[in-house]
Amino acid sequence: MRTETRLAFNAYRDQLATLNEVPSAAEKFNVTPTVQQTLQTRMRESTAFLALINMVLVDEQSGEPLGMDVTHPVASTTDTSGGTKREPVDPTTLDKRGYTCTQTNFDTALRYDKLDMWAKFPDFQAKIRNAVIAQQARDMIMMGFNGTSRADTSNRTTNPLLQDVNVGWLQHMRNENAARVTSGVKVGDQADADFKNIDQAVMASIDAQLGDWWVEDPDLVVIAGRALLSDKYVALTGGHDAPTERNALETLMTNKQIGGKRAVVVPFFPANAFMVTRLDNLSTYEQRDKRRRHVKDEPEADRVADYQSTNLAYVVEDYTCALFSEGILTPDGVGGWQ
Repeated sequence: MRTETRLAFNAYRDQLATLNEVPSAAEKFNVTPTVQQTLQTRMRESTAFLALINMVLVDEQSGEPLGMDVTHPVASTTDTSGGTKREPVDPTTLDKRGYTCTQTNFDTALRYDKLDMWAKFPDFQAKIRNAVIAQQARDMIMMGFNGTSRADTSNRTTNPLLQDVNVGWLQHMRNENAARVTSGVKVGDQADADFKNIDQAVMASIDAQLGDWWVEDPDLVVIAGRALLSDKYVALTGGHDAPTERNALETLMTNKQIGGKRAVVVPFFPANAFMVTRLDNLSTYEQRDKRRRHVKDEPEADRVADYQSTNLAYVVEDYTCALFSEGILTPDGVGGWQ
């Protein structure tokens, strides 16, 4: 690390200590709730998808889901002449499910030569911050759609999509909402197909599996795997001005509907699958005051390491407002299915 880089890096680490009200960021410390909230906000701003779902700070490691704003009707009539009282209802009440935030590590490292290259820029500190946040945002999405379990020690070689780091939304659907999960549906013109096209599959799934309260909800979307959509139906939403290097994180909105609902393509969603839900039905819960950090100079590896951990959970707020179909089969053109 060059001298000017060392000075810039020390200033960066001193700034972290000041923001978190600790003597030094070179020792493990708890991120303050204010900084934790700011980090969460910056993560939402780094990708279109995270900006559309809920990212919530919760006080307890375990508890009941917070729920969406409105989940069922409240209108009623009551004849009070005989002494019967009107009974108000909580429109956000959900079933008594639980969540548990488990430790999830987001450890990153930047080599000295990369820092040397950045040190000449006045936004040196912002470059480090953005690099860390961008990768954390990618991992949050990847775990949400691919996480199936939490191993004591995860393995990125055998689980490159972070399948063993945390339990994501789709696995919660499989585990706790199996009645609204299907697999191996055949879509195509073959005689033995279940549906002629993906529109029919989506419409039939909505009618059969979603709660009556949600079937006509205007905010329902279809999160669709890329393999299900022809290129001619996919186009970036106008007015999108995200930097090129963040395009991989951006949500693509199709200019056509699928099954009468707006289609959304999200990075790391299974290619041959679709999910119907409201985007605000998907949440991440992070425990307040449990994000820990240690920014460590590691000269033996010619790098600077940023060790971060937090207690994290993925939550589907209302299972009656979500369905998932995976492993969708399409004709291979020779009479079979693939």
